[in-house]
Amino acid sequence: MAKPSKPSVLPQAAVRTRRAYFDFRFGQLHVRTAFPATGGFDEQATLICLHSREGSSRSFARFLPEIADDRSVYAPDLPGFGESDPAPSATFADAARAVLDLAGDLRLRQVDLLGVGFGAAVALDLEGDVIRRARIALGSVAMRPWRLAETERRLAGQTLGSAAIVAAVDAGFADARPLSSNAYKIKLARNAVLRTIELAARA
Repeated sequence: MAKPSKPSVLPQAAVRTRRAYFDFRFGQLHVRTAFPATGGFDEQATLICLHSREGSSRSFARFLPEIADDRSVYAPDLPGFGESDPAPSATFADAARAVLDLAGDLRLRQVDLLGVGFGAAVALDLEGDVIRRARIALGSVAMRPWRLAETERRLAGQTLGSAAIVAAVDAGFADARPLSSNAYKIKLARNAVLRTIELAARA
């Protein structure tokens, strides 16, 4: 009597990782990339990972294969870091311009941003000075990245520079509860978000 055959399980194709250089307004940008095994079609929004001032794209070397199973992921060395050419000034604005150049070169219409270190990653969808949509996440302020969903909701439809922007950011921290020794982080994080919204709008 023949034994029933076991259903075959096809091995899952591995995520593809690469390194490449892209032209941007200040020279060349070194970028680590990871792509779904499907080739990048029918995937979620592309993710761009931005390292802290103390690091480079190498910070994401082990993370990229883990997150790129359903989306393409790019981790650039920001200008002046790692193997990327420097910008005239090491400012957030120049780093934002470099990321915009990368997104333009890749013809990306929508991206998610992940910022690491004590900083905020902010993506703004603007129509003139009016915010149509915002995505905000904080790193290194909790056990996991913290999404400011209430702030995102309140920012939609607001004009840059208005008092409503401050109120929307404050609403995102209304339920924040610090530990006994790090209450200062809430104020720092709030100010970082406000500053980053301003810089993202200028870029």
